[in-house]
Amino acid sequence: MSSFEGRTALVTGASRGIGLAIAQSLVERGARVVVTARKPDALAEAVEVLGGPEKAVAVAGNVGDPEHRAEAVRTAIDTFGSLDVLVGNVGINPVFGPLMDAPLDAFRKILDTNVVASLGLVQEAWKAWMSEHGGSVLIVASVAGLKSSEGIAAYGVSKAALINLTTQLAVEMGPKVRVNAVAPAVVKTRFAEALFTGREEELGGQYPVGRLGVPEDIGEAAAYLLSDQAGWVTGQTLVLDGGALSRGPI
Repeated sequence: MSSFEGRTALVTGASRGIGLAIAQSLVERGARVVVTARKPDALAEAVEVLGGPEKAVAVAGNVGDPEHRAEAVRTAIDTFGSLDVLVGNVGINPVFGPLMDAPLDAFRKILDTNVVASLGLVQEAWKAWMSEHGGSVLIVASVAGLKSSEGIAAYGVSKAALINLTTQLAVEMGPKVRVNAVAPAVVKTRFAEALFTGREEELGGQYPVGRLGVPEDIGEAAAYLLSDQAGWVTGQTLVLDGGALSRGPI
């Protein structure tokens, strides 16, 4: 098991689902974590799940707010003494349907939250700590960024941008910092419920492994990419889809 003893991680969108699973995988390996999300009550529950204030602290706020991003980074450094690991997991998808019908204001909001805020968070971590001390960054993208995606096209465009952002950042931030991404297919979270509710068995049967993903699947892969064991891996997007893309359209 990879060790994160003595290291501090900042995980956004970590009150539940994939973000919480990534935070758990890091804490289990010795890391201390700062978790962010919009709802203080949900974050308080997440901190308890993660082992309490000695292992995790919460910073509530909107990742689109520059002041919140700065506070989250500052909290990691001030509380635990470093910021070695950064996980950008925040994502929204308020629009369902074809791009031809997508309100442009909603499309801008998706790009601003999923892409612009992610870059802003990395910039903040770079300036405050990583440019001098190094570290590892993980961006949570999606298979929707690798193919056309019926119904969630605007979300897919934003995730495609994150995949390219990963490669750009890996070049700019190396060799001090490694930057990678994960691209999950459908994972059983509240965020993805609309994609599988009422048809989980049918949809899972289309995956070669015979099931949908669970948050722990992503947490374990994230721990590897962020660890020293992946020391020669950067600029990569690891597809976590139960083999779905190998089979064809899903």
